[in-house]
Amino acid sequence: MPRKLRTNPRKSASQERSRQTVDAILEATTRVLIKEGYDRTSTNKIAAVAGVSIGSLYQYFPSKEALVAAVSERHSQEVLQLMRSTLAKVAAHPIAVAARAFVSAAIDAHRVNPKLHRLLAEEVPRIGRLENIEAINQDVYALIRDHLDAHRSEINVADLEVATFICVTAVDALTHAAVLRRPDILADQKASEFVSEVTDLVLRYLQKS
Repeated sequence: MPRKLRTNPRKSASQERSRQTVDAILEATTRVLIKEGYDRTSTNKIAAVAGVSIGSLYQYFPSKEALVAAVSERHSQEVLQLMRSTLAKVAAHPIAVAARAFVSAAIDAHRVNPKLHRLLAEEVPRIGRLENIEAINQDVYALIRDHLDAHRSEINVADLEVATFICVTAVDALTHAAVLRRPDILADQKASEFVSEVTDLVLRYLQKS
């Protein structure tokens, strides 16, 4: 029988000093993962980079898998907050403005740490924490759906659930591929052109006649 991975933290950090320790550990996890890759990453290496004892690390995280899960969830929360902030700023604007802002925010989210983004995309399914990431993804879907609903008069798609799925999936796939595989099309003036093209794709679908 395969070993059950321990991906839940042992305890949460309630005091400022504890939170600083956890932050240092998670930052170290990110650095080691990017430098070494998942398989060569170890809790000992992470503790050394974080400047804490292995015992201190194990007070909060029982395994490497728990650390990777925590880094993944923190990264996803950062993306969620970016999307929430972006849509709040354009809530009263026409859907064309909101669509461009959403595409730009998606690119920014993938650009934060593209190497980490790629690694997490590969390893999160492996450690069995997809349900946590999916819960955060559903929050992003809810934000987009609510925005589409608020601008219903500008949209010519009957099913908003389907519209949300298509828009979010298309934008995520395109920005993910551009940041990780075609960074050249996001350089200088090309970046603005790419945003315009993806925005046009979304609007043509939402406002089809």
